Amino acid sequence: MAQTKRLEDRFGRVATDLRVSLTDRCNLRCSYCMPAEGLDWLPDETVLTDDEVVRLVRIGVELLGVREVRFTGGEPLVRRGLVDIVRQTSALGVETSLTTNALGLARTAHALAAAGLDRVNVSLDSIRRESFKQITRRDRLPDVLAGLAAAREAGLGPVKVNAVLMRGINDAEAPELLRWAIAEGYHLRFIEQMPLDAQHGWSREGMVTADEIFARLEAEFTLTPAAEPRGSAPAELFVVDGGPATVGVIASVTRPFCGDCDRVRLTADGQVRNCLFAREESDLRAAMRAGASDEEVADRWVTAMAGKRAGHGIDDPTFLQPDRPMSAIGG
Repeated sequence: MAQTKRLEDRFGRVATDLRVSLTDRCNLRCSYCMPAEGLDWLPDETVLTDDEVVRLVRIGVELLGVREVRFTGGEPLVRRGLVDIVRQTSALGVETSLTTNALGLARTAHALAAAGLDRVNVSLDSIRRESFKQITRRDRLPDVLAGLAAAREAGLGPVKVNAVLMRGINDAEAPELLRWAIAEGYHLRFIEQMPLDAQHGWSREGMVTADEIFARLEAEFTLTPAAEPRGSAPAELFVVDGGPATVGVIASVTRPFCGDCDRVRLTADGQVRNCLFAREESDLRAAMRAGASDEEVADRWVTAMAGKRAGHGIDDPTFLQPDRPMSAIGG
């Protein structure tokens, strides 16, 4: 089936990177994401089936020009059909990756690699057991480290580690995290905390900014901007102490990169989000379940992308945080 359309917005940006949330459920309770008691999960009947997920991914790849697919959550490893979804997606010939907290990855890394998964991004904010427990409200750091090691052993590389620094909790640990990542062969990316928590407790004043991250790192390392062009990648890359190791900083808030965005998101219940911070969604699940053809679903998707805004607008006084938290949107 030949590609007939593309996911282009009115500013000329074309989405080729599809982020697919497989579940809103998670087995951690990170304080910057959700309350300790968790959230009201999506009703089972509203969540896309495995076949529906694969159908939408196929439509994205074959009809709309999607070239990369990343599965997210919640925590995608809690999705029972994950390995088969990965296998069918990889068979479409696209780069296939996974964003995970790595709980359970020690058991599944080799099966995912055999199914065609190319690489993983692991969320890990501290390698200190007490800090990890304070942030995630779970004492599971050894399991995460085992999952990372299994991913490396299975060839799911480059293994990227995403860390959020929180003021007064782990912000002083930035150099320690970088030293550890370099020693282990992982690619570390620091991410500014974004206004996507379920509690709506985010504030610009409380956020650890990119400038602060650089100051922490440059107290112990020499950072040089990487030579390769950034393109649509969210991370600014820097060579550490002359290389070959690098570190990335994703400054979504203070140094937005909306003008080069090539991403589109699909929630676990089948809603298209043309921006991480969008307040509108387009329902593809209802169309599929009502008998829409692939072409009709693709047309709805194209229309959803056309209305994408120029930027996320966090600095705008009228900015409103999305109703859905990150766990329900997918990263």
